[in-house]
Amino acid sequence: MDNCQDSTAIVLDQLANVIKSRKNADPEISYTAQLLNDGISEIARKVGEEAVECVVSSFSNNKKELIDESADLLYHLLVLWTANEISPYEVWNEISRREGVSGILEKAGRVKG
Repeated sequence: MDNCQDSTAIVLDQLANVIKSRKNADPEISYTAQLLNDGISEIARKVGEEAVECVVSSFSNNKKELIDESADLLYHLLVLWTANEISPYEVWNEISRREGVSGILEKAGRVKG
């Protein structure tokens, strides 16, 4: 990884740690605690909402809007991982495992379940 990739992973890892630390926080004062308290279905709904907002903003040719919506999507995705007890490290490992593998071949080799 180059320095930019290293710092990106560090920022996302730090955000994941903050999210994890909010699991037992007061939902009245922490949005993250509120989401975690609401459960996986609500968090998943928010991930979907943010993904749609990313797609919509990509058509507006407004780079700042897409960046903002992407940040929201990544945050909500990290909350969803936390709710499912998935660490970013597990996802980074899966991405590393796929490096150098044709996307078509990788997808064809997935176990259907």
